[in-house]
Amino acid sequence: MSVVKINVLTVPAEQREVLEQRFASRAGAVEGSDGFEWFELLRPVEGTDQYLVYTRWRDEESFRAWMEGPMKEAHQGGGGERPRPAASGSQVWSFEVVQQTGPKA
Repeated sequence: MSVVKINVLTVPAEQREVLEQRFASRAGAVEGSDGFEWFELLRPVEGTDQYLVYTRWRDEESFRAWMEGPMKEAHQGGGGERPRPAASGSQVWSFEVVQQTGPKA
């Protein structure tokens, strides 16, 4: 059963462009991971300062392997000074996919 992880990032207005550029520059960082199924960065339109980072995985084990491997390495940086985080807060929501549908052919 697929699992969905949504990282809820609180991003001040002045940091939105920074956050989006950082995600754009990481293109390809997760796509080759075993068990990865989907990624979306969702920008808030109104009423909130929270971005949603949506990822879908084959199973919980695939997500955990990515968290402990490639994701952890990417966030530790290359030994130089790390840039200031664009988000002022973060929370991860977890879901199991119990139903899904797509457009009719």
